[in-house]
Amino acid sequence: MNGLENIKLNTELRPLQDAGVSRQWADWVIGINLTSVATLKYQKGKGKALNIGRVLLPTLKIIYDRDKEIGNFVPENYYKLQATFKTKDEQEYEGTYIEGKDEKFKSKETLEEIQQKLTDKSGIVSDKQVQKKKEYPPFLFNLSNLQGYITNKYKGWTSDKVLKVAQSLYEKKFITYPRTASVALEESLVGKTAKVLETLTEDLPYKDEVKFVKSKRIFDNSKVESHSAIVPTYLKPKKLSTDEEQVYQAIKNRFIMQFMPVAEYEETRIETNIAGVDLKGLFISKGKVQLVEGWKKVEKVQSKDTILPLVHINDDVDLLKHEITTHVTKPPKQHTERTLLRVMETCGKNYDGEGTDEESLNAILSGFSIGTPATRAETIKKLKDVGYITMQNKNLLCTELGSKLVETFPIKDLFNLEFTGRLEKSLNDIEKRSFTKEEFLQLIFDFTTKSVETIKNEKEVTINEVTSQRKPNEVMGKCPVCGHAVIEGQKGFGCSNWKNGCKFVIWKNDKFLATMKKKPTKTMVKALLKNGIAPVKGLTSKKGNKFDANLRYEKNPDNEYFSWKMEFDK
Repeated sequence: MNGLENIKLNTELRPLQDAGVSRQWADWVIGINLTSVATLKYQKGKGKALNIGRVLLPTLKIIYDRDKEIGNFVPENYYKLQATFKTKDEQEYEGTYIEGKDEKFKSKETLEEIQQKLTDKSGIVSDKQVQKKKEYPPFLFNLSNLQGYITNKYKGWTSDKVLKVAQSLYEKKFITYPRTASVALEESLVGKTAKVLETLTEDLPYKDEVKFVKSKRIFDNSKVESHSAIVPTYLKPKKLSTDEEQVYQAIKNRFIMQFMPVAEYEETRIETNIAGVDLKGLFISKGKVQLVEGWKKVEKVQSKDTILPLVHINDDVDLLKHEITTHVTKPPKQHTERTLLRVMETCGKNYDGEGTDEESLNAILSGFSIGTPATRAETIKKLKDVGYITMQNKNLLCTELGSKLVETFPIKDLFNLEFTGRLEKSLNDIEKRSFTKEEFLQLIFDFTTKSVETIKNEKEVTINEVTSQRKPNEVMGKCPVCGHAVIEGQKGFGCSNWKNGCKFVIWKNDKFLATMKKKPTKTMVKALLKNGIAPVKGLTSKKGNKFDANLRYEKNPDNEYFSWKMEFDK
């Protein structure tokens, strides 16, 4: 009703249509032309095409770059100097030696010289800072964040599966529209949200801590693009599949967290100097104490806190022991679906960040991204399906074919995050009337024409060689008409002598068997050809009852076709 009461003119929504059509045209024009020319140029043998896509290639490049970073990574040793101190009331705490901001030292000798100066020395607490800090819950889910969260938390999930399950929950009216890029709700939803919260929290043990607030962090029109964040509806599901339960619980918990108290903790930083020794640096100890659990109760988030003893400035402490520890620099981690979605969503802004900060939020809101929330999962799935990437546990890696494509394909703009981001930004600008469909399409046509010419003029290289091996067809038995071998084809079991006119065939979608909810199997066909009769179990009558029968497949006396006969055991 609300929608009908606020009907908008077609002209108002024309820019939205223009942006959608432009996206379709861009993907089709680039995809169809460059896939065709690249396949002809760089592939030997018949087989699947060499897929080229506007969103496909930059996504592949993200994984390729990370693989290369890891491959080129040279591990290096570094050293730390750790000391253990004891207070007057026998409490111990550890400190790490720091000069300026450095706690990692490339030279072990430097630390050994410092270590020699520590023999028989004691410490003095030179500074102590205690800060109360607030920890806010993570933002509400948009599709990418939900996909990242689920694929990271549970085994066997892909982004594509998360979208399918979320879509199923949406169609059952348990959650709001899932294909969204927003992490906030429209301000008009305040009243509805309060009711949903009340319904969903009435049975919770900590319901007294849940308090509805109209916060800018949750309700903000300026942070909503087309659709609000994903939240539960007031409908409580009675029975869900395991998959649906996992996705629903994540969405429900994330929603409830927003209305729980903010988590609070106390952070303590102690500086310990060594008495009577002139050192460039000092020992730093950091500790944390959770004061208010707040929203962390919802998912029982455990805090790994280091608790420090109570000390005061100028307290003398004993230096119990000190040691140099050896560490090795670690390579960057392989991309997972979670980290890849993050890079796609923000087009490389906040590259390593896990949370949704202002910079990445602005990137999302201005449309500076790769693909849309609805297509990102599809893109990752397609990269796997066409053989450009593979999955090991949760990690995504480039295949040899994927690497060859990145290294050989000459249209480097298509691998460029900035270029793809600018195209997405232009589509966003069409929606906002600051760019026209005509200008955008002209840009795409010029780019495609130029790219086709470039590929044509490149030197001959093979990126993919397709070797097609025909499977030897399994022989089912002798043809009852001409005695040649009966073999399995795509659509049926037929005589291999069909080129010379033999018409014997048992179709896989045989209509007579279909009336009894059956399809011919290899075992059935082999029995018919060998014995002239096949025992078949589990046929279904018109009334839906199951029965067994013996089937014959016999030639009609008056034409060359065959018909089924049914017999029952006495």
